[in-house]
Parts: sequence; structure tokens; C-alpha cells
Amino acid sequence: MANLRLPSLTCLIRTTTTPPQPRFIPRACSSQTTSLSRRQLVSQAATLSLSVSVASTLCEQPAKSEEILSAWERLYLPIDPGVVLLDIAFVPDESNHGFLLGTRQTILETKDGGRTWVLRSIQSAEEEDFNYRFNSISFQGKEGWIVGKPNILLYTSDAGQTWDRIPLSAQLPGDMVFIKATGEKSAEMVTDQGAIYVTSNRGYNWKAAVQETVSATLNRTVSSGISGASYYTGTFNTVNRSPDGNYVAVSSRGNFYLTWEPGQAYWQPHNRAVARRIQNMGWRADGGLWLLVRGGGLYLSKGTGLTEEFEEVPVQSRGFGILDVGYRSKEEAWAAGGSGILLKTTNGGKTWIRDRAADNIAANLYSVKFIDENKGFVLGNDGVLLQYLG
Repeated sequence: MANLRLPSLTCLIRTTTTPPQPRFIPRACSSQTTSLSRRQLVSQAATLSLSVSVASTLCEQPAKSEEILSAWERLYLPIDPGVVLLDIAFVPDESNHGFLLGTRQTILETKDGGRTWVLRSIQSAEEEDFNYRFNSISFQGKEGWIVGKPNILLYTSDAGQTWDRIPLSAQLPGDMVFIKATGEKSAEMVTDQGAIYVTSNRGYNWKAAVQETVSATLNRTVSSGISGASYYTGTFNTVNRSPDGNYVAVSSRGNFYLTWEPGQAYWQPHNRAVARRIQNMGWRADGGLWLLVRGGGLYLSKGTGLTEEFEEVPVQSRGFGILDVGYRSKEEAWAAGGSGILLKTTNGGKTWIRDRAADNIAANLYSVKFIDENKGFVLGNDGVLLQYLG
């Protein structure tokens, strides 16, 4: 098979007139909702009372804080059952202003730090016959980007008050699964076939950062000893970016993983260092890697940076798979997974304690996101959203 060399996306952006700037339009709503105040104390506070504030609106349905966990509070969102939440981001210049994405074309907005969320829609996306899965969102200053599947790219320069739809060509290799705002009018996006593109002019032109898709790379290197490469189906299962721009991605079957550093022409495939298939991989706060395997196993890399040496850490996963890890600091991190499993470490990942208060959540928890040390969220299916209380 001939190598697929990635073109510059200069030719992947259609030359069109600037599209109109669609504004967020609240979806119709007809019922009043009641909002309970957040928990005031976590433990040993039986002698204190919780204050309750009741507010009703005509066309906004804020999340209700009803279920209390030991360090997390569950928020109930005004969305359809079955929605899987996928990503969350806040506007750096407006720390209480954020957006939450998911399947079924779900976008929610908060202006109070995540306590209440309002369902929003984008007119240019609503006018088409697609039900978009919004995969990733990122902000730098007031500039923000959203990507979704089928391929859709949205850009804002005013903290999300208005969003422009940036047209893309059907020649784009793969579906867009990740985007990172990197500077003024600049961003970096990744597709599930390993294409990485960068822009510095608001998305009008994109330049390829790698020379070929992962499938083409594996066609050249399949004889180099990468186990399972011949079964590669051409897409990533997960992809994560470090703060300094390094990537780690897991193959769709979980039988090997790949890494990429800025300046490299190709993704670098690696054999997995464990017997079970890889579920997900990501970056620790100290610059090392964590690795999750199917069945609930958790491994940490030895040292920092890119390495193939990992050691297993015992966790009480009850046999459920762990799906993601999020670091609040170098010492504190949380892991989440199937059937509401929630684990905590306070020593950088050496030991983990299960948060039993989350056991009654009948949902899979897919993503742990810490915006900063004081603001964190766990995202799951069936619209499950947990907010960190500390």
C-alpha cells in the first residue's frame, strides 16, 4: 500500500465567503425547575443546617444539586437521557464561564463556575440533518474552538457569545477528535487517523504537522516488531496531549500505543508493556505517563517523559474497568470508570482509595477534568456530571 502523505490543509479549507456568525439560541423549555444550594460542609456537620434557595425561570433549566458525595457533588442537567458527556472547558478571562459538550449535539453553558448549566444550540449546526457528537473544546483568552463528528469546526473570538462555522473539505483524513487552542488565532487539531494540523490564522488555513497517517506509518514499520500492527483498523481509541505538546494515543484494539513529539515527522508506535489490552493512557502532573488496561489495571511509567517501562499499582476497582485519570496536583489524582467507580490518590499514584459514596451512581464515568486545583469535574454517560468540592 502506498504511503498516504498528509497535504497541507491550505487545500482542505474551502474558499468561501465568511459564514454568518450564528449566536447561541436557548432550546425551548416549558417547566420550572428547583435549584438546591451546594453542600456547605462535607462531614461532621449534623448540627448545622443547609440553606435552600428556590429559583424559577421561564426558559432556562439549571442543573440541580441533589446528590452529595464525599468530595464530589452530583449535578442534574437539563438534557435528554442517554447523553454521554465528553469534554468541558472554561474561558480563562472569565473563570466562572464554561461550556460542556456531549453526544446528541449537546452543548451546555455555565456562568457561575459550574453550579448551574443551561442548554444551548448553534443555529448553523441545527440547520443540517446531522446529529453531531461534540468531542473536544479548548479556550485561549476569549478565543475558543469546538470539533465534532461528523466533521465540524467552530470558532469564537468573544468567549462563546457567537460562533463561526469554519468549512472543511471532505478530504480531511479521519474524524476530528481533539483540538487545543495554542495562541492568538492559533490551534492544533488531531483526527482519529493520526493527522495533526496547526493554524495561526483563525482556521482559514492549516498546515500538516505529520507527513502521513498512522496507517501509512505502520505499513512501513510493521516489520519492526510492533505486535498487533497488522490488525490496526486505522483509528485511535484515545488521544491525550501533555502541556508541552507531546501526544500519546492508544490503537483502536488496545494492542499497542503511539507517541508524537513536536518536530517529529511521524507517529512512533510502541509495544504495550503489559499482557492485557490498553484502555487509555495520559500524562501525570509530574510529566510521567499513566496507563489503564481492560479489567481495571492501572500502571505508572518509571520516571518522566516518554518511556516503555511501567509498573502496576494495586487498585480496588471491583473488576470494573478504569477509564480515565485526572491529576489535581502532583500528589492528588482521581481515577474514574465503569459502574460509578471513583478512586483517589494523595501520593502521586502509589496507592489508591475507593470513594464508596459514588458506588450508587449507575453510570460509567468516562473523563476526569481539573480546570485548576479548586475546580474539577467528572463526566459520564446518561448525563452524569460530578463537581469537585475539595
